[in-house]
Amino acid sequence: MSLFRKLFGSKSGRSEDEIKSDDRGKYMPEVKLPIDERFTINFKANGGKFLYCEDLNEIYRNLENIITENNWEEKKVLMVDESLENKFKNSHLNLTTKLSESTFFLTTCENLIANDGSLLISSKQIFEKKLIELPANFVVFATTSQIVENIGEGLRGIKSKNKQKIPTNITTIKHFKSNDDKDFMSYGSSAKDLYLLLLEDL
Repeated sequence: MSLFRKLFGSKSGRSEDEIKSDDRGKYMPEVKLPIDERFTINFKANGGKFLYCEDLNEIYRNLENIITENNWEEKKVLMVDESLENKFKNSHLNLTTKLSESTFFLTTCENLIANDGSLLISSKQIFEKKLIELPANFVVFATTSQIVENIGEGLRGIKSKNKQKIPTNITTIKHFKSNDDKDFMSYGSSAKDLYLLLLEDL
């Protein structure tokens, strides 16, 4: 994906035929950024912390770094996704299924929404819990193939993948800053301190 290759050392240079924005006339339409770049820019603007990983070993290392950085070594992590539990079984996490005991929540998401930098989640990740009931600290594991243009595309994807039973409690997480940083547009939403572990799978 263009942004990740650019940021993390792709050896292939840009095409010589690529038009740079400086060379374009002022009346030419703006070049639309690739979907991955738009997601990353909007996600960071929302206050999210983004960690791009090329393989699962890098995912595990970055998770350890997050835990160390926040002094969560002795803290309990809420995890309700069995497939995720299997994926992280060698990470020596102090797991719990009780909300009251947990300091952070390790989960997946349905999609990453490029046009506003939000994360689309459903009852597959949070069951019937409200966002405000979950820990303030989220660590989300996702893949680059989960990036979609907008919420409508994400909802269509959920519907097509779950024809037998469509998940409930579908919502987005968009504000990744403390309550002190809330503005008028984020009023009424549940802000989360959120790390995204993004695995390249394209």
